[in-house]
Formats: sequence, C-alpha cells, structure tokens
Amino acid sequence: MEFEKLRENMVIEQIIKRGVNNALVIGAMEKVERHLFVPAGLRRFAYQDRPLPIGEGQTISQPYIVAYMTQLLELSSKSRVLEIGTGSGYQAAILGEICSEVYSIEIVESLQKRASFILDSLKYENVKTFYGDGYQGLADKAPFDGIIVTCSPAAIPEALIAQLAEGGRLVIPVGKKNVKKLVLLKKENGKVSKQIDLPVRFVPMVDEKGKFY
Repeated sequence: MEFEKLRENMVIEQIIKRGVNNALVIGAMEKVERHLFVPAGLRRFAYQDRPLPIGEGQTISQPYIVAYMTQLLELSSKSRVLEIGTGSGYQAAILGEICSEVYSIEIVESLQKRASFILDSLKYENVKTFYGDGYQGLADKAPFDGIIVTCSPAAIPEALIAQLAEGGRLVIPVGKKNVKKLVLLKKENGKVSKQIDLPVRFVPMVDEKGKFY
C-alpha cells in the first residue's frame, strides 16, 4: 500500500506537473510497479525523482525521463516498438502497457536475463527481450512505429533510422562523454526530420567488447 501511494505521488508531482499529458503514458506510469525493477536494497527509493543503479554499471532511468521519452513517441495500442537497452526492464513494461508489440535488446546478458524474468513473471506477453548489440537494431522484426534508445552513442545509428516505419519516431540521447542531447527523429513521406530536445545524462552505448559507439 505504501508503494501504491508513493507511485501515485510520483505520477502527480514528477510526471503530470512537469507537462506529460498523454493519457496512455500517464496510465502506464500509474500501473507499472517501479519498485519491482530495482534491486531489493533500493526499493525504498524506487519512486524518487532520480535514476538508480541496477548493477553492471547501468541504471534505471529517472521516472520523468521515462515518461517524457515515451510521450515523444506518440504511441497507440497498435504500435510496434523497439527499445535499445533493456536495462531493468521498466521502460519495456511501460511500453508493454501501451503497445501491441515491444522488442527490447540488451548488451549485458545478466541484465537481459533478469529483465526477461521480471517481465515474464508480470505476464507481459507482448514484450520480447533479446541479448545482443542494439546498434544494429532488429531488422527481422522491422519496421517499427517507434524506436527508443536508453543509452547514448556519439552519432545516430543508420540501421535504426532504416528500421523506422513511415510515420515512425525515434527518440535517442546522442553525444560524446558528458555532453548529450535528446534527439527526436520523424520519418514522413520517406524523409527524416530531426529535432534537438533537452539535455540528458545516459550511460554510453557500447559493443560486445565494451567499446563506445
């Protein structure tokens, strides 16, 4: 009951009051139990306005950033979405509450297995996770109505742009070292437009050897 109240307050104070107004996103943030996706020792902090470590040098993103990036995708119940960087599985669960199909790739195998276990235990049958390098996307499942990237490369991967459906949107943090900007790409009439959004902090996107992209 305490977690339910904390989650309700999180949505009001951190999400709605900061301008997130998409009903599907708000509904998902109200429903998904963020504390189930963080290490047991950190659950008392699960609904605070900050990212939290989940092991392997990775984090679960700040709730507002999760909601904001999801809203930028303008998803519907028919949307097919690709997530790069499964991490804890929390973002995938939010997407799973909204979309018909969610595919998520994670480069750290232990995190992928843990996220998959949590998502399966919560009955997210429309969410599929994969262990692998997300830089190349998931061509055999493309095209996607939305692609969300939760780790930061120095430049936008061409493979991800190619896997966007007509009318699709790609949300990705881009930049080197500590200078990163959230970028929104839209594909319309076969052409891609780019919009630079707010400054953000994300872990770097890496390959299987740990080299930065």
